[in-house]
Amino acid sequence: MKNCLILGSGRSGTSMVAATLAKAGYFMGDRLSTERFSNPMGNFEDIEINRLNEILLAQVVPKRPRFIGNYFFRHRPIMWQRWLSSVPLNTDIPASELVTKQITALTAREPYCFKDPRFSYTLPVWRPFLKDTVFVCVFREPATTAESILKLSQKAPYLQNFSINWERAIQVWTLMYKHILEIHRYQGEWLFLHYNQAVTPPGLTRLAEFIEAAVDYSVPDPSLCQSFSNATVSEQAQKIYHQLCQLAAYQEPVFA
Repeated sequence: MKNCLILGSGRSGTSMVAATLAKAGYFMGDRLSTERFSNPMGNFEDIEINRLNEILLAQVVPKRPRFIGNYFFRHRPIMWQRWLSSVPLNTDIPASELVTKQITALTAREPYCFKDPRFSYTLPVWRPFLKDTVFVCVFREPATTAESILKLSQKAPYLQNFSINWERAIQVWTLMYKHILEIHRYQGEWLFLHYNQAVTPPGLTRLAEFIEAAVDYSVPDPSLCQSFSNATVSEQAQKIYHQLCQLAAYQEPVFA
């Protein structure tokens, strides 16, 4: 079994992919999130890993002012909301000695499989502590992802004081995959999986062969995908999506 990190924008199928590995024997964390608003089966994210990545991102994203923040700066994410951050390319994210000590302890628990959309930004901080680790990047159409983000923001309690619109959701999607495509993927072994591939036996077989571990073929349920949008997105987002499809060897279905 190879150690692995699962990353990509939230609402893209990363939780489903992590769920297929839940019984493979990986250490995924001591305290997995029990949040069920985003995924009925769970999101398979460790609270401690989320917390560390939140701390890292808090240093580089605009802060929400106290008192007036919930009135005039609701678009600035606060604690636990920073998976919806927009972090410019080439942003240097510093790490304290305490954070790196905690990362060292987590990555000592091999074999590990950690999943967090925030890795799309924070991976450079984690890299020095990763051992024989491969990377699984999961994605789906940017418009569909944005639609799913907006739906979640309306019903998840922890997002009720956070404001996000279509344009910002597309921006988050775009920046996360720009970091992956333009910076991260040039180091280490990468597998790119479209959501539609991850719900098929051939796609899961590719995953199993890549990480050298057993996957649970019974997990994926296409009916859980309740969001779809073919709305027009920015030219940049469309270009990134096509590049991801090429890396995943995924061909868009043609409808008559």
